[in-house]
Amino acid sequence: MERMLNVALPKGRLGEKVYKMFKEAGFECPSIEEENRKLIFENEKLGVRYFWAKPSDVAIYVERGAADIGVAGKDILLEYEPDIYEMLDLNMGKCRMCVAGKKDFYDDRNKTLRVATKFSNIAGNYYNSLGRDIDIIHLNGSIEIAPILDLSDVIVDLVETGTTLKENNLEVIETIVPISARLIVNKVSYEFKKAEIQKVVEGLSRQVKRND
Repeated sequence: MERMLNVALPKGRLGEKVYKMFKEAGFECPSIEEENRKLIFENEKLGVRYFWAKPSDVAIYVERGAADIGVAGKDILLEYEPDIYEMLDLNMGKCRMCVAGKKDFYDDRNKTLRVATKFSNIAGNYYNSLGRDIDIIHLNGSIEIAPILDLSDVIVDLVETGTTLKENNLEVIETIVPISARLIVNKVSYEFKKAEIQKVVEGLSRQVKRND
């Protein structure tokens, strides 16, 4: 029997789409599709073991070696900067990291810019690269409220369709970076399970090309 490859999948719709890619690449695991409360699913024959994790935790499982490979959004990787290998852009879960504000927003560079965000590191790095003095207000909930209530001048957040922004009279001012789901690998696992991991990477690469 091959050594087990531990795979962390993000819970939710994205994870289900990602599992479908793994399945079509030849790494199916029937028990994951059954109605049950199990947390870990394995196919001994194929040497693969899956588990669901909160999307923001996948990179931690991979970085610390509890998972050999996983799938995480580029936003998570930029925000937390885990020490992993980023192997493949899966070309799904697409959106963008943007600066947004009120429609009449004017950036007065004589004042410190107040930025509300869940992504403090990304926002900090972006404005640092522009040499702009900012005050980061870290929020965990609905970021869009911050400029409306004058808690912040702008927000830095993920934008998929822009509908929520429009409904709150906000608009995108700047796109910082495009975001999509990435296949990530633990560095030590890549050394010791290179052949098995390569097989997964190649299988998923074919799926990405097919879906293009």
